[in-house]
Parts: sequence; C-alpha cells; structure tokens
Amino acid sequence: QVQLVESGGGSVQAGGSLRLSCTASGDTGSMRYMGWFRQAPGKERDWVAGINRSSGVTFYADSVKGRFTSSRDNAKNTVYLQMNSLKPEDTAMYYCAAKRPEGPWFRSDSYNYWGQGTQVTVSS
Repeated sequence: QVQLVESGGGSVQAGGSLRLSCTASGDTGSMRYMGWFRQAPGKERDWVAGINRSSGVTFYADSVKGRFTSSRDNAKNTVYLQMNSLKPEDTAMYYCAAKRPEGPWFRSDSYNYWGQGTQVTVSS
C-alpha cells in the first residue's frame, strides 16, 4: 500500500511563494518517479513538474518553468515543489503522484498513486 500526503498549500498574493510537500509512506521503493499536477475548477488536471527521486533530474511544464522547482529528500521520503513568482492563474488544487516507469510524464494515466491534494490560491 502506498500513501501520498501533500501539505503546504495556502493563500498568497501574486508574486508570492509557497512550498508544497508530498510525503510518501508504504512501498516507497517503487516510487522512483514523482510528479506534480494541478486542477483548477472546471478545468482538466494538468501536469506541472516531475522528478526522478534517484537522480534528482527534474522536468517542468512550460507554464511554470523558471518559477517552480521540484526537489526531494529521500531520507524523509518527501518531494517538494517550490513555487515562486506566483500568478493568479496558478490557483488550483495541487496533487502529487507516483509515476509508473513507463509512460510520459505529462499524462495522468502514467501515474498509479495520488495524494489528496492541497489548495493553492493566488490573489491579484
């Protein structure tokens, strides 16, 4: 059994920063690839970032590149999403997910475990 728990969401003004955390428990050895998604009301769930927990290599959607940074602390089984220069359009529920070895990073069906989400609200 795998569990993912996100935290760190909140409300900030445009230009502000937040750091999301995603802590894994259970069969964490199988969670080499971790991704972040977000979903705004009435919109589809969009991929935001990904990280290879072994190598630390990261990947980002164009919409957040240069503003968001993903990192990991394997000793704590935790991945992070540092979000800087936040914009109102970043407002969404943010989810972390564990990805299968196969499949593209940006497809939600490449992931087999999901957290419950944490809300991020950015006001103008």
